Amino acid sequence: MDDLEGFGFVLPHWAYWGWLAVMPVILMLLAKSKGILPAVPHAPGAGLVERTIDWISDRSGLFVALWSVNAVLAYTYEVIMRYLFNMPTIWAHEGSYLLFGMQYVLAGAYGLLHGSHVRVDVIYTKLSQRAKSAVDVVTSVFFFAFVVAMLSTSWRFLSDSFGQQERSLETWQIQYWPPKMMMVIGAALILLAGIGQLLKDIRVFEQSCREH
Repeated sequence: MDDLEGFGFVLPHWAYWGWLAVMPVILMLLAKSKGILPAVPHAPGAGLVERTIDWISDRSGLFVALWSVNAVLAYTYEVIMRYLFNMPTIWAHEGSYLLFGMQYVLAGAYGLLHGSHVRVDVIYTKLSQRAKSAVDVVTSVFFFAFVVAMLSTSWRFLSDSFGQQERSLETWQIQYWPPKMMMVIGAALILLAGIGQLLKDIRVFEQSCREH
């Protein structure tokens, strides 16, 4: 970072990654102490494994959602420095779009838990609950095949990036292997959430069979 002298304040790399790691935890602990931390939804009859997976999926989504506060702060700082002091930053925009990319890959498990992913359900919505759960169990094979491929590909990207110590081509030269590590973590979280969803579908199917 010594070659960045003369650019005004430049956020150190360690401060960027460190703050992203601890900032959501701090806010979540404060919210918990105030009694305003949202509860994790659990379906009736859910077992310990299912509840644990749901908790991880929900809290991982909340964790990355809180990163959005940093984008607001960074762009506010950029606007003030650019237009009031004529000292535009070289890191605010790059740091923010890296943040948004990491949010995207890490929020998949949260989306799966809360049913936020796009699905073609023209026929699916007309099925009974028993038939829906049966379809979900059968088609989960395709889901897991996709996620395993995503996980292996992300791991290769991470290994190559870390081995080359890949950095951005901009003046800030931020490391690129941490965002690619988030791809691996995001894929692992989606895989875990998929296991939790499969447990739900099996439980619902068994309950429907008993009722009939």
